[in-house]
Formats: sequence, structure tokens, C-alpha cells
Amino acid sequence: MKGEIPGFTGIMYDTMLPKHASKGENGHLMISGIDSVELAEKYGTPLYLIDEETVRLNCREYINSMKRYFSPGSFPLYASKALSCAAIYRIMAAEGMGIDCVSYGEIHTALKAGFDMENVFFHGNNKTDRDIDMAMDAKVGYFVVDNTEELLAVDSAAGRKEIMQKILLRITPGIDPHTHKKIITGNVDSKFGNAIVTGQAMDIVKLALKCTNVNLCGLHCHIGSQIFETEPFADAADIMLKFIADIKNETGYDIRLLNLGGGFGARYTNDDPYPVYSEYIRILSEQVKKSAENLRIIMPDIILEPGRSIVAEAGITLYTVGSFKEIKGYKSYVSIDGGMPDNPRYALYGSKYSAVIANKVKEEKSVCCSIAGRCCESGDLIAEDIMLQKPERGDILAVMTTGAYNYSMASNYNRIPRPPIVIIKDRKPRIAVKRESFDDIIMNDI
Repeated sequence: MKGEIPGFTGIMYDTMLPKHASKGENGHLMISGIDSVELAEKYGTPLYLIDEETVRLNCREYINSMKRYFSPGSFPLYASKALSCAAIYRIMAAEGMGIDCVSYGEIHTALKAGFDMENVFFHGNNKTDRDIDMAMDAKVGYFVVDNTEELLAVDSAAGRKEIMQKILLRITPGIDPHTHKKIITGNVDSKFGNAIVTGQAMDIVKLALKCTNVNLCGLHCHIGSQIFETEPFADAADIMLKFIADIKNETGYDIRLLNLGGGFGARYTNDDPYPVYSEYIRILSEQVKKSAENLRIIMPDIILEPGRSIVAEAGITLYTVGSFKEIKGYKSYVSIDGGMPDNPRYALYGSKYSAVIANKVKEEKSVCCSIAGRCCESGDLIAEDIMLQKPERGDILAVMTTGAYNYSMASNYNRIPRPPIVIIKDRKPRIAVKRESFDDIIMNDI
């Protein structure tokens, strides 16, 4: 079966409409029970839409599965970089999720949203002294320390503030998960972490144990993103648990917390399987338990860091079609009022998407074309050679699975304002992030 996941049977669907979308009787795309064309008319385009129930159900799948399959102290963190805004942090707090943040900007957003800072893990491979001070002043629970210089800086700052800062050390297991090279993070020559095979990982562990103002609570690794196979995660777990055993043998210290990062994939096209995250977690837990038993070490509590798999499917972006251009003998373009400023993933990674003409959703997809953005760049595309219903000026184009790494990576390139985020719950839309104005863009100009 195409897209099959080793270890269990994946579920495949013949449509790319997410669970919260459907074809209305009027031929329009319905999103969370609301006519998408009406949403476009009310809020304008481009428009990010997020289905809150999908986000909450994904959180619960992780929380419940980790409680069921891992040790009692295990829990998931939401990876903020996928989508960071106050409304999302409030949802995470309500669902009992921790969060990981990779900048003080994300921490500040969570703090203003009322998130419990004790449940924040601060990541990043280059935390500045100012970042460290502000995060400590905000009483962030855990620092995920990337390197020796950072470890010493955290220890020094904690000493000045007369606190004992809890930390995890980022370790590089040396895993190639066979995903896009720009989103691999666990190979030996990564910019992140400390490699086991070079001896640097053991060196930083021993240094951390000598520090007087940090409490080494655990280890962290992350191998990459958009991964559908369980084997790379199981391999990383084996390597990390073996390293935990080596730490015990060399230092006598028990590592009781192991953060295996995130990276589970989301379904963007029909070539992708529909991932069952609870099944991923079950399979991973069996490997972790087996490995810990074989190594005769105490089973550590496990942390996972889902981001994309929490919010990607929940998102749909609406655009207005400006033109349909047929270049005879070559290809066709449908131009939209957004593009790489609100979704740079195709330009960066060649990431694939599925799309429909929202006001013609029941019509046959009869046109093969590329979706072109409005920027002055030939590479400003969202998709190439995609099948759509015949597009015309004024149509509404809906792009699926845009909840992750769209708003969070958005820019003002060509001085284009960023779109708003509208969250829908119980068929009631609400603005979570306002649309930027042109005055917002020039606000900091002098």
C-alpha cells in the first residue's frame, strides 16, 4: 500500500479534505461547518483558518497515549515554532500540554497568554545572555542547553540570581531519518547539540555535573521533521538509552528524563498516509521499554514534542484568485493574493500541498496548473502541476494543511501585511490574530 508505515497499517483516504471540512450542498467548501466563501467575504483574504477542535483532539491523543504507554511522569510538549500566538498557548494550557519555546519572543507570548512558565522548556542553539536573563526572570522551568558555552553561561546567570536552574542537555544521536535535508537535525554534523560519537556529549554531561547552579534533569534529542516511519525514532531511543547507561557507568548519575523531540509527519497530499499518532507512540514505547530492560537501566520518563502533528491539519488558508494564465504549449498559472510571505514552505523546501477552488468544490478538477503568489519572485509558488477546478478571477482558493509553519514563518516581503488568524470553535469564528495594516508595517520606521 502506498504510504504504508512499517509497524502497523496506515489509513489512506481518497480525498484531501481534512476531517473538519466538507462539500456543501451549494457547491462551496464548508470549514468547521461554515461556508468558506462567506468567511472569505467577512474577513478578507489571504486568511488563515484554524479548527480548534482538531487542535484539542490531537493534544488529547498525545496526552492519553503517553499516559497509557509510557511511565507516569511522561508528557508531551507543544513545539511552539509550528504556530505561536496567545490563543494557541491558551488552548495548550487548557489541554494540559507543556510547551517548548525556541526564542524569548515565544516565551514572552506564552507569558502574556498566562501560560504556567514551570511547564516551558527553552530550546535554541544560540541563547544570548539577554535571552538567558529574561527567561530566568520569567521563571522558565527548563533550559535545553545546546553547548558548553551556553551551559557555563546558564550556570553563571543562575548563580547571580541565586537559583538552581533545571536543564536538559541536547545530544546528537547521529540519525538520518531520510527526510528533507533542511529539516534533519539529528545527524552528527548538525548545528544542534553534542555528538555522542565524538565524545563531546559525555564531556558536556560531566561538565554539567560539576556545575553548582544547574540541576541536570535529563537529555534531549531531535532527529528531524515530517517523518512517517517509526524506525528512526526507535533507533534514536536506542542510542540515547545506551548513552544514559554509559553515563551511569562512568559517573554513577541516573538520567531520569529523556526528551525524544518531535517530528511525526502530517498529511499534506494523497501520497502521504494518515498518521495515527497513538499507534506511533505505542510502537515507540515498546522499543523504549525493551531497550531499557536490555540495558538494565531505570526506565526514564519520556517527553515528546509534537508541533506539526498538533496544528498542521487544523489549518486551511483562503486566497482570492486574481488571474488564470495559460501559456500555450508550456504550463498554466493561477495567481492568488498571497504567496511566499504567508507560506514560504514551497519556496524553501518544495513542500507539497493540496488545494481546491472553494466555490467550485463539487466540480471536477480539470485543470493542471501552478499556484503563483503575488510577489516579485519567480520562485513565489505554493504548488506546481496541481489539479484544480477551472479557476477564474474572484474565485476563492483553499490550501489544506497550513496550520504549521505558515503563520509562524510569515514575513512582510514586498511590504505585504500578514494575514489574520481566525479560530473556529462550535461553528463560531473568532479573530485570534488581527490582520496587519500598512501602518503596522511602517510602525518602526524612523
